[in-house]
Amino acid sequence: MSNILIINAHHHYSFSEGKLNGTLVQMADELLTAKGHQTRIVDVDKGWDVEQELANHQWADIILLQTPVNWMGVPWTFKKYMDEVYTAGMGGALCNGDGRKQDAPKANYGSGGTMDGKQYLISLTFNAPEEAFNDPEEYLFQGRGVDDLLFPMHMNFRFFGMTALDTFACYDVMKNPQIESDFQRFQAHLENQIRD
Repeated sequence: MSNILIINAHHHYSFSEGKLNGTLVQMADELLTAKGHQTRIVDVDKGWDVEQELANHQWADIILLQTPVNWMGVPWTFKKYMDEVYTAGMGGALCNGDGRKQDAPKANYGSGGTMDGKQYLISLTFNAPEEAFNDPEEYLFQGRGVDDLLFPMHMNFRFFGMTALDTFACYDVMKNPQIESDFQRFQAHLENQIRD
């Protein structure tokens, strides 16, 4: 069984209260604990303690990041969380600097992670329809996929030495939601990706 840190990165707006992301976090918690995993949940919108978050990351075998995609990235509150927590972890809790050595200062940037053997799973909610991705004819993403868009998040986790589980996404959640189907897909995704 695994220790799983679930991070709810949603930031409340009047038009987006966070019910979907909150429900996905609750579903993940219930499903994973029912299978015998240990979970901890962090709700970024409620604030955080840097030292506790470093301890949470060190405790976790798997980090599940649940986040909406706002303006092609994570909410600003989660960016602030990363700036504070991940910077504090540079002294060994998450990584030993950036991995470069004095005798080779231009090689191996980003290889200083101390979280080898740990995994992460990114779960996203989009206003964009699924059809906007992976199609060169579509205007905005020009054939790029979800993981291309979230490449900086993947690199943050890789910086710490972690490896990725498959990304999950709910699409078109504001204009054409398919919530019950999303919930079924999410449950199946977690069961497939996070084994007993």
